[in-house]
Amino acid sequence: MPQPCTVVIFGASGDLTYRKLIPALYNIAADGDLPAALSVVGFARREKTDEGFRQELREAVGKFSRQGLNAELWESFEDRIFYHRSEFSDLEGYQRLAERLEELDQDRNTQGNRLFYLSVAPSEFGGILEKLAAVGLNKAKEGSWARVIVEKPFGTDLPSAESLNQVVNDVFREKDTYRIDHYLGKETAQNIMVLRFANSIFEPLWNHRYIDHIQITAAEPLGVEARGPYYESSGALRDMVQNHLLQLLCLVAMEPPTDLTADSVRDEKVKVVRALRAMTPEDVAHDVVRGQYAAGSINGKEVLAYRAEDRVDPQSMTETYVALKVHVDNWRWADVPFYVRVGKRLPKGGTEIAIQFKNAPGVLFNKDTSAVGPNVLVIRIQPDEGISLRIQAKRPGASLRVEPVKMDFHYGTSFGKASPEAYERLLLDAMSGDATLFARRDEVEGAWKFIDLIEQAWHQNPKPPALCPYPAGSWGPPEADALLERDGRAWRRM
Repeated sequence: MPQPCTVVIFGASGDLTYRKLIPALYNIAADGDLPAALSVVGFARREKTDEGFRQELREAVGKFSRQGLNAELWESFEDRIFYHRSEFSDLEGYQRLAERLEELDQDRNTQGNRLFYLSVAPSEFGGILEKLAAVGLNKAKEGSWARVIVEKPFGTDLPSAESLNQVVNDVFREKDTYRIDHYLGKETAQNIMVLRFANSIFEPLWNHRYIDHIQITAAEPLGVEARGPYYESSGALRDMVQNHLLQLLCLVAMEPPTDLTADSVRDEKVKVVRALRAMTPEDVAHDVVRGQYAAGSINGKEVLAYRAEDRVDPQSMTETYVALKVHVDNWRWADVPFYVRVGKRLPKGGTEIAIQFKNAPGVLFNKDTSAVGPNVLVIRIQPDEGISLRIQAKRPGASLRVEPVKMDFHYGTSFGKASPEAYERLLLDAMSGDATLFARRDEVEGAWKFIDLIEQAWHQNPKPPALCPYPAGSWGPPEADALLERDGRAWRRM
C-alpha cells in the first residue's frame, strides 16, 4: 500500500485523464489498494467547479473503467477529487495550488507527499516545472516526498531528449523523475523477467546457441484517426520503436539483474541499449523498410490512404510502417537477429514477441523441414495477454506423422480475473517510489542515439531509401517480407 499523497494532474481536461488516469485510480480503489487519504487535484485552463469536474469523471469511469461504475464506491471516491483552474504560465495559479495542497494536507492527512503528473505536450514541461520550483513545490518537507511523472513523447531526437532531461533534472532529482511508458505496465511485459529467470527450462536456452531469431510485432488496424498533425511530426519509428518496442527488446535481451531493485533492473536494460549495433546509411538501406498505407479495406470497410487523412500533407513522406533488423552485439546474442516491425492499417491488432528456436537435428523427424517447423515461444503483450509454446507431437494413428501443437496460457482464464490496466500498476509504483517500470535518463538517451542514425539516413541522405506503399488491410509492403526472406526466414502471422 503506497503512502497517502496528493496526485496533481496537469492537463486534467485532456483525454488521458478521462480515459486512463482517473479510471485507473478508481480501479485501484475498487481493488482496495488505494490509500484512504489519497487526493487528486486536476490542474487545467478551462473553467470548472469541483462538482462539474467530478460529474464529467463519473461518466468517464462508467465508460472506460474495466470494472464498470459502482455508485456506492464512486460516492466515496469522488470526495477525493478537486479541480484547480489556472493557466500554465500564471505564477499566481501555482501559489494558489501550493496553498490548496497545504489545506489538503491538513484536511485529508496527505502528509505533504505530492505526485505531479505532466499530462501535457512536451513544450509545456519547462514552464510548468519552472513555476513549480518558483513556489517551492518541487521540494518536499522533511519526511515527505515530491515526484514527477512525465508522459511521452520524451523528445523527438537525442538533442531534444537531452534538453528535456536537463529541464526536468534542474527541478526534480533523477530518482524522483518517472518517465512513463505504458507498455511496461502491461502484465505480460512484467512477466518476461519471471518467465526467463524463474523457470529453469528457459534461461539455459536463452542465447545464440539455441535461438535462431526473435520477432517483435506491434500491429494496428486503425489509421491515424484525428492525430494527423502529431503523426506527421513523428512517424512510426519515433512514435513506437524508440520507446515501446525497444523497451520490450531490452526485457527480452537483458542479463539477469543482481536483484529486483529499480536501478539493478534498469542497469541491465541500459547495457542492451548500449550494445545495439549502430546503423550506417548503408545498413539502413539494407536492413530497414519504411512504408506508408495506401487506400484499402479493413474488415470489409473501405478506408482512406494516409495521404488522404485529415490534416495530413497530400505529398507526405511520413512512415506509417517500419520493419528493421537489429543486432545486439554481446556474447549472449551474437549473430541472432531481432526483427522489429510496427504498422498502422494492418489486418488485425496486437503486440507480441516471438522467440523462434533453432531446428532440431534432421536425423529422425526433421528430414522434411517444410513439414516440421521449429519451436516458437510467443509472448502476447496485448490484447489477449498470455504465453504460448509451439512444440512437435505425433498425430494419433498407425503412421508416424509429426505435427505442431500449442501449449497455451491465458492470464484471464488461468487466474480467473482480468489483468489490471497498465496505468494502474504504473501509478501505484510511482506512489510507492518504485521506478523499476519507468525509463531512466541514460536509457532514453541511448535509445534516441540508436534511432537518430536511422532518421538521419532517411532525411539527410541525398538518396534516401524509398518509402514503400502498402494497401490498408495487408501485412505491410513486400519489401518487409523480403527483409526476412533473404535470410531464409518469414514473418510470423499473428
